[in-house]
Amino acid sequence: MPSGVLSAIFVNLLTEDNLPYYTRALGTAFGAEGSWGEWMCRWTAEEGRHSIVLRDWVTVSRILDPVALERGRMQQVSCGVAPDPWSAEATLVYVALQELATRVAHFNTAKALDDEAGYEIMKRVAADENLHFLFYRDLTRAAIEVDPSLMVNVMERVVGAFAMPGTGIAGFSGHTSAIADAGIYSLAVYHDQVLAPTLRYWQVDELSNLDAEASQARDRMLAHVKRVGRIGERAEQQRLQRQAEMTPSKG
Repeated sequence: MPSGVLSAIFVNLLTEDNLPYYTRALGTAFGAEGSWGEWMCRWTAEEGRHSIVLRDWVTVSRILDPVALERGRMQQVSCGVAPDPWSAEATLVYVALQELATRVAHFNTAKALDDEAGYEIMKRVAADENLHFLFYRDLTRAAIEVDPSLMVNVMERVVGAFAMPGTGIAGFSGHTSAIADAGIYSLAVYHDQVLAPTLRYWQVDELSNLDAEASQARDRMLAHVKRVGRIGERAEQQRLQRQAEMTPSKG
């Protein structure tokens, strides 16, 4: 398989392996009792299935070197690196974007696979992540209705610093470059399939009851989103040009 596809499988799996630290972050933000505690435990159980089924598949298929994969898992989980938003509101915004980004990454990996079993597994995992995304997306929208100014100020900080989890993974920078070169997950994908549609659903640009600080924060955030879109589009054009140059001409 192309190196970018292998990197996507590797990063996706090790990100799922880092589940204990994501559970800790959710527990810190929302508490472990009552409805939130019940949701967090159920979410943890569902996410745990993802790492199990992905590892079973790559072990049986030998698509990845199991020794290198286990060394990567030990390093990733031993580091305990995970996003840690500063408030419950920030956590809502972050996990909504992160769950959608994860769904997109899994599904785009599935489409790039020349392996029927792998395709079905990655597609199933992506469908689970989409359900999690919808939950957090709609909770965030409800929070916007309660306190739009607070949520817009939070959004600006989260969006401005957003990055997919995985910084503790060995060779993470090289893997992300290979994944982007494969067209699986890149800045353009993040803008077009994650950031822009989610903010559009939250109707951020249509909110009319913001205080002065939140209104300025919204303007800065929307300007940032446009910059991300422009940079992502240029990078995508360069990627396609490189592919065209490497493709042998016929005749």
